[in-house]
Amino acid sequence: MKGQILGNLSKEPFASFSFPVVTLPPGEEEGLKKPDLHQPFIDGLLHTSIGEVPRVSASLNRNDRWGTIKARWGVGRMHYTVDPGLYALGTPGEDSPVLVTASYKMSFDRLRSALPGRDAWILVLNTGGINVWCASGKGTFGTEELVRRVEFCEVAKVVRHRRLILPQLSAPGTAAHKVTKFSGFKVSYGPIRAEDLPAFLDNDMTTTPAMRIKTFTFLERLVLVPVELVEAMKIYLIILPGLLFLGGLGGGGGFWVNVTQHGLFAAAATLGAIIAGAVLTPMLLPWLPGRAFALKGAWMGLVPAATLVAFRAEWLQTTAGLMELAAWCLLTLAVAAYLGMNFTGASSYTSLSGVKKEMRWAVPMEIAAAVVGLGLWITSRFIA
Repeated sequence: MKGQILGNLSKEPFASFSFPVVTLPPGEEEGLKKPDLHQPFIDGLLHTSIGEVPRVSASLNRNDRWGTIKARWGVGRMHYTVDPGLYALGTPGEDSPVLVTASYKMSFDRLRSALPGRDAWILVLNTGGINVWCASGKGTFGTEELVRRVEFCEVAKVVRHRRLILPQLSAPGTAAHKVTKFSGFKVSYGPIRAEDLPAFLDNDMTTTPAMRIKTFTFLERLVLVPVELVEAMKIYLIILPGLLFLGGLGGGGGFWVNVTQHGLFAAAATLGAIIAGAVLTPMLLPWLPGRAFALKGAWMGLVPAATLVAFRAEWLQTTAGLMELAAWCLLTLAVAAYLGMNFTGASSYTSLSGVKKEMRWAVPMEIAAAVVGLGLWITSRFIA
């Protein structure tokens, strides 16, 4: 079926749906193209019956590792991608397994680096640079893309078997029986962790109970902190001049005296809220009271809030000082709660419906606390 594309698999009713066939020149299928053979991680070409297939190694080089570090810290993360298509790990043949992954390069690297000394075909789906789990939830790692990619890459011509191995976390976005119906390939869901793939392959592609458990340990949570922290710090650096400027207004001293007393205090309070919500909340997540992430973030927000009050206890003696402390306690709790709630997207035990339910009550409360806090702070700057 080379030179043809498949119709929209998401269209219903699926049971009676038949593909419209559109003939296009080779290589011009809608939204599909071969991988660039000059991507920096490619270390050779494998000559096959369907032409040259880019070959990759299980060993990650310095650029691969540096790219991962940058992505962890949010640098170029949304553009850290691999061209969709078929790749050869080692020197695969017609009996080698076909492993499917996302076009997020970190997912691709984790897969290939888990299989040293092995030969396999790696089929990369176009997920827009999103990892397997998130892409599955968004629908980009799904049935339609998988069937289209299998056909376009002519996988049936490079292997004798008819089996695709998908990550277990891709299951929400793919319908195995529909993939089989429209591609002829049977789907097997592998383990959650890429490092379990060798044991899975050696055990006749059978997962053990341990391979199906998604852990969310302290280190697994900690590795997610940099991205959240960097995103929050970008906003912090934008608003920092405004905090210093507003802190310098009013008051009994001059502008620069007020900046050092109240502007820097505001900057420190905001930074403390960011650390509480984006760093401490994920680290201490299982031990914080409550189920809602916003509530967990608010609990951690009490730490910088209490520190602020202790650090400026003398301000409690004046109306302006009392209002300023109350303002920053509210603002700190609001920011920490929001950033804590933002971590729901990285958690292994939240659901879309649960997140929406939490947001319906948490976001209005966070906005209200922020508005009241900001109003109190600005007012306090002009009270003698």
